[in-house]
Amino acid sequence: MRLLLTNDDGILAHGLACLAKAAEPLGETTIVAPDREQSATSHSLTLHHPLRPVRRPDGAFQVDGTPTDCVMLAIEALLPERPDFVLSGVNHGQNMGEDVLYSGTVAAAMEGLNLGVPSIAISFAGGDLRTNPLLIDAQVDVLTDVLRHLTSLRHFPKHTLLNVNLPPIPGDAIKGIRLTRLGRRAYRDSLQPMTDPWGRQIYWIGGGTIDWSGSEDSDFRAVQEGYISVTPLHLDLTHRDMLAASETWWQEL
Repeated sequence: MRLLLTNDDGILAHGLACLAKAAEPLGETTIVAPDREQSATSHSLTLHHPLRPVRRPDGAFQVDGTPTDCVMLAIEALLPERPDFVLSGVNHGQNMGEDVLYSGTVAAAMEGLNLGVPSIAISFAGGDLRTNPLLIDAQVDVLTDVLRHLTSLRHFPKHTLLNVNLPPIPGDAIKGIRLTRLGRRAYRDSLQPMTDPWGRQIYWIGGGTIDWSGSEDSDFRAVQEGYISVTPLHLDLTHRDMLAASETWWQEL
């Protein structure tokens, strides 16, 4: 099995090293990742300057672009054969609820899906809890088992990526895996007004607090209760219920 590994935290990120270690027993792995952190870049492409992939001594490729760039380059230019799976992560922080709209980690998996390759995004849901990211080390063996199961599914869902969130606890404390839906999250006080050294008004996006909500089968509840969350996502954003109920809100011109 051929596996393409990438992330949005940069090629030197600890989470990517853990993903490589977890994926190694499953087949041939190749890393193509950004040369720096690209968090919250979503599904952006680099259009205004050329990309320069550089082969590192360890065989990995570092790219001066986004996670989406990395997957496109890997599949269409760098790899001698198409991978069987794209694995993106392990992200340093959760990607649950609306996070998936901003996440470079999830976007890289989306690009793999868009190019016809089954894809899995993996995140460590400890970012907002200030949890020690070294806990990811204690989950490598668990992650290997999860990835082995997901990549060997007889019927991997078509037109779908799997979004995995690992709870911020030791590996031997994980209770199991739950199939989940996206929860909802709202940030408060995340826009910080400041002044620069010249007294001009500036704003910094980040920090604040997060309020989670959702049903019992939502991703954040699974993680909160010590389970690995696996959420199937697809690229079709059509609100099908609204199409079916168009007589309640749509008026012909």
